[in-house]
Amino acid sequence: MVPEGWKPTKIGDISSLVTSGSRDWAKFYSDSGSKFIRMTNLRRDGIHLKMDDLKFVNIESDSADGKRTSLQTGDILISITAELGKIGWVPPGLGEAYINQHTALVRVKPTESESKFVAYLLSSKPYHRRINALNDAGAKAGLNLTTIRSLPIALPDIPEQKKIAQLLSTWDQAITATERLLENSQQRKKGLMQQLLTGKKRLPGFEGEWASAQLGDLVEITSGSSKAKYIDQIGGNYIIDMGSVTRTGRLAPTKKTSLDGPYLAKGQLVMPKDDIGGGNIIGRVGVIPEDNKYLLADHVYALTPHGTDSQFLGYLVNSDKVNKSLRRRANGTAQLGLGKKDVQKQAVLIPSDPAEQKAIGEILLSTDQEFDFLEKRLAMLQQEKKALMQQLLTGKRRVNVETEAA
Repeated sequence: MVPEGWKPTKIGDISSLVTSGSRDWAKFYSDSGSKFIRMTNLRRDGIHLKMDDLKFVNIESDSADGKRTSLQTGDILISITAELGKIGWVPPGLGEAYINQHTALVRVKPTESESKFVAYLLSSKPYHRRINALNDAGAKAGLNLTTIRSLPIALPDIPEQKKIAQLLSTWDQAITATERLLENSQQRKKGLMQQLLTGKKRLPGFEGEWASAQLGDLVEITSGSSKAKYIDQIGGNYIIDMGSVTRTGRLAPTKKTSLDGPYLAKGQLVMPKDDIGGGNIIGRVGVIPEDNKYLLADHVYALTPHGTDSQFLGYLVNSDKVNKSLRRRANGTAQLGLGKKDVQKQAVLIPSDPAEQKAIGEILLSTDQEFDFLEKRLAMLQQEKKALMQQLLTGKRRVNVETEAA
């Protein structure tokens, strides 16, 4: 049902150009020059171009390819092969840029519509489903330009389109800023780990050589037993299995249980010793944050530190150098496995002073807490934007063009 005052139309009727790039771009590839926008630069969850994996081309501006696919501010890009319906919007200041045959270019008439509104509309979940349902290529996903031109849309008047686009842009700006903060936080932690966990950078007040040791000297290693038959969705406890530790070394259990013990203790480390999917979680550890909550399943070791700070040890085992060494020890075909003796023999370097271990662990923990806060904020902003899109792009909520803030 079309909202009151909205005009039914088609993409082709509001556009001055609907085209795509040519196939033969390899001859233009260059280390610098004009930007080359590919499907990987389009988002599944927004309209702003991803510029972290940008390629370049060097072509003559009067070539046929250049004239036809040279991008302009406000152009809408749509992926038309493989991952159908990813949307991009060309911002001011992008500079000279081009596309290939996997991407369609839609240039709307400014007298007919606001291009940013149309881009947001096409990026919404209902239109993503509609675009994927128009697959022209059968088993191999694909859209042709005729199909894109015939895509039906409904538009409010242009002032309302502009206001809606401004509102959604505000959320996108907040999301982009938070994504940058997340990336900065991740890079900061990586740099701190490289310095603090190798002794290259010492904290004020600490001196003395670090000691060489084997993990078996620092922890007691035990194994769990299968808890598969005890999984339920009403229990308040969690089963720690090989999927409970992430590739980044964070504890993330999902399987609940009502089973009452035996429990892991606060400060114990849990390490997946088996992995079906390539070995990326083998040797990673998560730290148990509280007592009487977590139960150890099979395919996982419990590491109980004695005389070593557990937070510090967790970060040390998850550091690139130590974790890569552990993963190299894993063996197997269909399922990789890490032996107990291999874990025990893993060499590490640690501060002799437990206070220095604790201080390093607390600094790295604070970076994780900052990351967690930003991650939750990002999820909240994304959810708020999604809800706003559902309201504004369907006409369920109307904006007051005269009084509503941008």
